[in-house]
Amino acid sequence: MKKTIILTLLICIAGFANAQTKYSTKTGKAWFDAGTGMEDITGTNKSVLSVFDASTGKMQFKITIKAFEFWSALLGEHFNENYMESDKYPFSTFSGVVTNMDKVNVAKDGTYPVLVNGKLTIHGVEKQIETKGIFKVSGQSIDASSEFIVTMDDYKIAIPNVVKDKLSKTAKIKINCNYSILK
Repeated sequence: MKKTIILTLLICIAGFANAQTKYSTKTGKAWFDAGTGMEDITGTNKSVLSVFDASTGKMQFKITIKAFEFWSALLGEHFNENYMESDKYPFSTFSGVVTNMDKVNVAKDGTYPVLVNGKLTIHGVEKQIETKGIFKVSGQSIDASSEFIVTMDDYKIAIPNVVKDKLSKTAKIKINCNYSILK
C-alpha cells in the first residue's frame, strides 16, 4: 500500500513537472512587409496561436489570415480576396523544432539565440524553412521572436502585372510570441 502511494505521488510529480515544460500564447503577433518604395503594404496580426514544448523543442503556430489588419480596408480586401484567397486558405501554419534546444535553459533568465527548422504552410503550400530567433526567458515566461523572408512564388501567391511595381516579390515576416506556462 505504501509503495502504491509513493508510486502514485511520483507519477503525479513527474506529470506536473512535464506540464511545466509546455508554453502557449493566443496573443502572438505576426507582421509582414511586402511593399516597395512605391507603396506601404504591411499587415499586423495580434492573435497568433502557438504552443511550445521546452522539453522537446517542438513548436506550432496557427495564424488566421483574415485577422491581419491594414492601414486601409481596401488593402485588406485585396490581400484576402486577390492574393491570399483567405476563404480557400484561411490559415497559415508552422510546425517545427528548436534544433539547438540544448543551448536554452528555460529555468534561467536570459537571452538565448535559437535555430528553428520546420514546415511553413502559406496559401496551401508547405515548404521546409530554417530561421534564427531569440528566446528571452524571464521568470515563467518566454518572449520568442524571429524574422525571415518568404518568396511569393514559392507559395504560389500571384502578383498581377498592374501592381508588380508596388508589391515586392518577397515579404519580410516578423513573429513575436510571449509564452506563458500552459495550464
